[in-house]
Amino acid sequence: MTDPEQRSLAQAAKAWPFEEARRLQERFAGKTPDKGYVLFETGYGPSGLPHIGTFGEVVRTTMVRRAFAMLSDLPTRLFAFSDDMDGLRKVPDNIPNPELVRPHLGKPLTAVPDPFGTHDSFGAHNNARLRAFLDAFGFDYEFQSATDCYRSGRFDAALRTVLERYDEVMAVMLPSLGAERQSTYSPFLPVSPATGRVLQVPLLHRDADAGTIAFRDEDGKTVELPVTGGHCKLQWKCDWAMRWVALEVDYEMAGKDLIDSVRLSSRIAQILGGRPPEGFNYELFLDEAGEKISKSKGNGLSVEDWLAYAPPESLSLFMYQQPRRAKRLYFDVIPRAVDEYLGFVEKFPAETAAARLENPAWHIHGGEPPPAEVPLTFGLLLNLVGVAHAESKDVLWGFISRYAPGTTPDNAPMLDRMAGYAIRYYQDFVKPRQVPRAPTAVERAAMEDLAATLEAMPAGSDATALQNAVYEVGKRHPFANLRDWFKALYEVLFGQSEGPRMGSFVALFGVPETVALVRSALARD
Repeated sequence: MTDPEQRSLAQAAKAWPFEEARRLQERFAGKTPDKGYVLFETGYGPSGLPHIGTFGEVVRTTMVRRAFAMLSDLPTRLFAFSDDMDGLRKVPDNIPNPELVRPHLGKPLTAVPDPFGTHDSFGAHNNARLRAFLDAFGFDYEFQSATDCYRSGRFDAALRTVLERYDEVMAVMLPSLGAERQSTYSPFLPVSPATGRVLQVPLLHRDADAGTIAFRDEDGKTVELPVTGGHCKLQWKCDWAMRWVALEVDYEMAGKDLIDSVRLSSRIAQILGGRPPEGFNYELFLDEAGEKISKSKGNGLSVEDWLAYAPPESLSLFMYQQPRRAKRLYFDVIPRAVDEYLGFVEKFPAETAAARLENPAWHIHGGEPPPAEVPLTFGLLLNLVGVAHAESKDVLWGFISRYAPGTTPDNAPMLDRMAGYAIRYYQDFVKPRQVPRAPTAVERAAMEDLAATLEAMPAGSDATALQNAVYEVGKRHPFANLRDWFKALYEVLFGQSEGPRMGSFVALFGVPETVALVRSALARD
């Protein structure tokens, strides 16, 4: 239970999860829903391998849920819902053994063989990938399968309501369709008894009292099936609305590309006698080329990709920041995300109680970020890996322990993880593109001055003193501005246009080592 002072601060907090939580709070006016809890939901279409954009919904929804818990004592649950009864429309580009999947196009994902050979079905495999991601983040959620809900009868009452109010549902859907699609459209997609495929066919007859529909199967025979018990599923906009009503969902966010779908599904939910959930529309992630990320194409990053090079907390930060702005989601965003995360954690202890609620670290860690460790940035470690030719963490720790005596992998576990991430990221992404250039005459003179200046520095000079010395050297030479001086250092010493705070780098790498690095660069052809 939140104390009154914290609750008052949460009511005034401007961070977007609190803004969302306050809207949800107004929905209940302090009264517990009849079902006994407030239900948050996230949806997942497991037709392709999971990608980070899909999981962003869970991260962000959890943040809203945590903010809501600061504002209200109403119990909450989070459903991670998989639309795994959808028919597989095409073979994804990024799976092994596509020939195993191709003969089963059109069947529910939970009836398609697993091309990876690890699960009972393709749907089960991708569901497992989803759960593994959520578990890695420690989310408090309950996994829900569309196949299970349809077949167990959990959706039966809502499905019969759709059949009873068929004409009203059609009146909402038909204007959104083209003329040709209008002539064949039905909210119900029967599962063929003959082939097992999910069919998009016009209905020949429907009987609301009996709860059945009739259609022509793929073999030409007229078949009558109940709409319940997993014999049918719904077209997805109707399916979404039906699910909201059947489960009594209170909050679900969706991508900006689904704004019209949210509007249509909300109208259908009202027709079915339910209340649409609260939620907001977030912007989509883009790949390296600025194109929308696609599950089937596999462009962009997978969960495993990000976690191979950075801690999961940095991914949570990426999801938190500016959810209504389109952002590129590719490998080059990782270092900045890591350093920004570390910066927010470092600031947290000194902030006021109100400021902490605006700090992303509060939302990432549920109000309890870990203590900050030695202030070394990921960018700084990347440069250290390059100049030290480090291929193991032991090499990096030799420099780190000299820079911060007493610091060890045991008492600085995040720093130890970052060392490993930095080695891997440098080898895969920085080194292949690293091309140091020769200095100009002006730059050469300044760097010779820098080497001499550093050699004359008092022993034990700290990062601030070293940074000031680098500044003063730049001022003594005819650079248009100091930015050009630092850019020259980065390009000549590190082979890249951006780099670390030089004073911090010299303090970490060592003054004699940095002098040798400068002179080695000047000696290159």
